[in-house]
Amino acid sequence: MLGDVLLINDLHKAAAQQILDHLIPLREEKLAQDPDYKFIVGISGESGAGKSELSHSLALLLKAMNIRVKVIHADNYYKVPPLLRKEWRLSKGLNVIGPNEYDWDLLHKNIKEFKEDMIARIPCIDIIPEQADELITDFQKINLLIIDGLYAIKADNIDLKIFIELTYLETKMMQLMRGKEEVDEFRTKILEREHMGVISLRPLAHLIVDKNYDVQAEEPKG
Repeated sequence: MLGDVLLINDLHKAAAQQILDHLIPLREEKLAQDPDYKFIVGISGESGAGKSELSHSLALLLKAMNIRVKVIHADNYYKVPPLLRKEWRLSKGLNVIGPNEYDWDLLHKNIKEFKEDMIARIPCIDIIPEQADELITDFQKINLLIIDGLYAIKADNIDLKIFIELTYLETKMMQLMRGKEEVDEFRTKILEREHMGVISLRPLAHLIVDKNYDVQAEEPKG
């Protein structure tokens, strides 16, 4: 997202290093089978859990290893743009809040374009004017893709799925510091609904980032 504020600290950097230690052997296994294999990492968690900070920290470690990496934010793929989303949710009711708000067809199209080394148009939300823009990117030059977002690990073809356990109740200060959305009564109800959708994805994860930002391996159950 353009205009997003990243509050990276040592915990994000340490967790990114732990993730890298799991990621590299998995990627090497894939490359041994297919030298052109293009690896995808997904990172999910609730609002303010540190998805973007963790993605950026991991990307920098990969870059230092001369791996060309790109981060895309699944929260750019909402069907309804930011300026219209609150009214849309108010009119439709809280039951519409969840993974179905994403344009999964577009996200999967962009994933396919990454896999096939294509030039792609990807959505990008500019937070300042709350405007939906587009970026043009050449995936031929990218070796590894990181997708972060509330429901990112639900996407197809994710090789390493990471789940951050922090909930919206524990990230209130981070939400206020980043100032992406006003935290009022309706926003709190939205966070409660998002919590239900995000926590349901935990069984899909290969790696769990716990509330202390330690990384633990898990056997996916879905």
